[in-house]
Amino acid sequence: MEQPSADAIFALEGIAFAYPAAQGGCEVLRELDFSLAPGQRIGLYGPNGSGKTTLLRCITGLCRLSAGKVLFHGVPVEDEEGFHRLRCAVGYVLQSADDQLFFPTVLEDVAFGPLNLGMGADEARDCALDTLRSLGMESFADRLTHRLSGGEKKMASLAAVLAMKPEALLLDEPTGGLDMASQDRLCELLKSLDVARVTISHDWDFLAEVSDAFCTIQDKAISWTSPLTSHTHRHAHPGGGSPHSHG
Repeated sequence: MEQPSADAIFALEGIAFAYPAAQGGCEVLRELDFSLAPGQRIGLYGPNGSGKTTLLRCITGLCRLSAGKVLFHGVPVEDEEGFHRLRCAVGYVLQSADDQLFFPTVLEDVAFGPLNLGMGADEARDCALDTLRSLGMESFADRLTHRLSGGEKKMASLAAVLAMKPEALLLDEPTGGLDMASQDRLCELLKSLDVARVTISHDWDFLAEVSDAFCTIQDKAISWTSPLTSHTHRHAHPGGGSPHSHG
């Protein structure tokens, strides 16, 4: 069993999760240990159905464990109040932005988190505007969320989480629906943030840019891997037959 560091933001110890019998009763995670310490940037990859999103849902209390425990700063999280505190500090950007945005305008969505943390209306608005500005999205403040493109919704959901100034981020396929310019902007933003994170992505090039440790889920448990051996990269370009390197 991997022992979490003493200063871990959160840790999972021996957790297991299986879907209820009505949903097939399939076991997804078993005796899984995982933790995230300040400054860690973990890339999580693997095939669909391996349990990656389920893992994030277990961390945040959105899936009820069959066994094991979640700790937040070393303290076991045992009820919804405890998971609420964890979710205020560990921002979770869902794979589907439509599941995260529920106010009429982008500004209202981004200000909701700060309001929920106890800020006054004016302070929350200023915080939301500052966050949008940092993402180059200040012109989106009064946009109607239901009229945004898929990529724009994804960036708005990220802004809503960043406005809460979280200790850590859980990002589930953050580049989904983004065009290349938006992907590049997101990549540079994440590299500039001094926030621990776990990033799920099928885009290996993106994952390698924003992570410094890599793992997957094998046999229902975490398996750590080297970025140099974790995938096969196939490409073609002029001069590819001669020795060369990639920056």
